[in-house]
Amino acid sequence: MTAQWTKQEGNEGKLTITIPKEDVKVALDEAFKKVRKTLAPKGFRKGKLPRQIFNQMYGEASLYNDALDILLPKVYPAAIDEVGINPVASPNVDIEKIEADADWVISAIVTVKPEVKLGEYKGLKVDKADVEVSDEDVQHELAHLQSHQAELVFKEDAAAKGDTVVIDFDGYLDGEQFEGGKAENYSLELGSNSFIPGFEEQLEGKKAGENVSVNVTFPEDYQAEDLAGKAVEFKVAIHEVKTKEVPELDDELAKDIDNEVETLAELTEKVKARLTEDKATKAVQAKENQALGQAVENAEVDVPEVMIEQETEMLKKQFTQDIEAQGLTTELYFQFTGQTEEALNEQMATDAGGRVKTNLVLDAIAKAEGIEVTEEEVNEEVARLAEMYKMDVPTVRMALGDLTTVTEDLQIRKAVKFVVDNSVEA
Repeated sequence: MTAQWTKQEGNEGKLTITIPKEDVKVALDEAFKKVRKTLAPKGFRKGKLPRQIFNQMYGEASLYNDALDILLPKVYPAAIDEVGINPVASPNVDIEKIEADADWVISAIVTVKPEVKLGEYKGLKVDKADVEVSDEDVQHELAHLQSHQAELVFKEDAAAKGDTVVIDFDGYLDGEQFEGGKAENYSLELGSNSFIPGFEEQLEGKKAGENVSVNVTFPEDYQAEDLAGKAVEFKVAIHEVKTKEVPELDDELAKDIDNEVETLAELTEKVKARLTEDKATKAVQAKENQALGQAVENAEVDVPEVMIEQETEMLKKQFTQDIEAQGLTTELYFQFTGQTEEALNEQMATDAGGRVKTNLVLDAIAKAEGIEVTEEEVNEEVARLAEMYKMDVPTVRMALGDLTTVTEDLQIRKAVKFVVDNSVEA
């Protein structure tokens, strides 16, 4: 087998593969053996048709497609290695020459990993982060923990912002019920902004037992086109009004918040230590984001659209999994948030483009700086993953396959560290 690579416009090129007739013959023989098992023409038992008779009855050309299916998984990877390209998507294969007793020639239009022209990525200036935790920060966090210990108690007075109402609601458009606009015994915290703008405010000042007509207008960009920009009425029945009863912040509450402490003073110290650690972590992340942002901005790379599409699909899949883990459907998510599917897809495509470019730049930096990953580092990462997922190391290794993904991920992390370590605090 021989291969030739011809670079074309952008990140595409033509890969021409010549397959020797000897290899073609082997593939045709293998294709015939598979096809013969299914044939039982008159006068022959199933699977016993001689090759010569087959060629007379069906023609050897009838085996060509099956032979190609056998050859392609072998010759395509070999051709890629021979010409030294790195495809990022499935090829668009075409047949150039396919004849009896001759070399076969096929070609493929291939999108390859783009070249990256690095700009400045060392000595980048980043802001010095403030990692000091003030007493005010600690008191604010204690108040937050205190509020989480609040209990919802029934309230006879009118509902106010911050209260929770238990309601039935039914939506009407032009006097007709619309799909997805009905729920029973729904708990809604007023002021949470989880419903259509204007809905929650109209329940403030109402009491349990009241029936309320709530009139709102769906946003113009609402994902359900039949409701976008439309004025609707919700008939709401308020069953209960509950308010938060916040307990006093003392030693007893401190023990309820954290069973490892005995006093409020101990909890205060523990909270301060955690906030200090969190602030330090966020400072590192901010430094990474700032340094990487500059390195990526300074680089030039033409990102193939197919790579952005692949990353976008991955983000969509992750989003759906996260939503379902919360017990929601994507339809309910869009209904409650007012966000449209189109707007979310556009945002995901933008995020995907940024992520792809960042990884390409980091990969180029790793190559430029000779950053490598050792076998020991790979083994340590596999052990870490096994511990994280409560699995044994052999099982994790089997699931990860040849560990290429682990190696690439570690190399990217080391490239990030290199950029950050070589940045300068302003």
